[in-house]
Amino acid sequence: MILRRIVFFLALVIGLVGSQVPEFAQQYRQRLGGHIDELNRMLADFDAETARLSLSREAGIDRLAGNPDSLARQRGEQVRADAERAARLQDQLRAYEQAGPFWRLATFARRYEPEIARRAADQFEPAVPVTAEGLAAAFGGFLLGWLGGRALIAPIQRRRRRRSADTVRAEPSASRFRG
Repeated sequence: MILRRIVFFLALVIGLVGSQVPEFAQQYRQRLGGHIDELNRMLADFDAETARLSLSREAGIDRLAGNPDSLARQRGEQVRADAERAARLQDQLRAYEQAGPFWRLATFARRYEPEIARRAADQFEPAVPVTAEGLAAAFGGFLLGWLGGRALIAPIQRRRRRRSADTVRAEPSASRFRG
C-alpha cells in the first residue's frame, strides 16, 4: 500500500515538472525574441554606418575584413557572425510560430540555442499550466511517472506476493489440529 502511495506521489511530482516544460519553452521564446531584437538593432546601426559611406552591409563587412588593422578585421567578423546568428534565430522563431501548440515543444527540443536556454533556465519562473499544451504535458508527465513508478515497484510486489503465498502454503491448516 505504501509503495502505491509513493508511486502516486512520484507521478504527481513528474506531472508537475512536465507541466512546466511548455512554460519554459514560452519563456525561452521570449528570450529568443529579445536576442533577435538586439542583434537587429546592432545590425541596423552598422547598416546606417555603411549607408553613410554608400556601402551595403556586405561591402562594409568586406572592407573591414580586408583592413590591415586587426581590430577592424575582428569587427567585420563579428558583424558577419551577428548577421548569421540573427538569421538563424529568426528562422528558429518563425519555426515556433508556424508550429502548432504541441509541435512547439518538439521544435524547441530540436532547435534550441543552449546559451539562450541556459539563461532562460537561470531566470525561469514556474507558472500554472492553463493551456491545452500545458495540461497535456502535465498529464503526460503524470502518466510517465505513474507507469515508471509501477514498473519500479512491480518486482517488489511480486516478491511480496510470492512470500505471502509461500507462507500460506507452509502454515498447517487449523482444521488438522482440531481434535
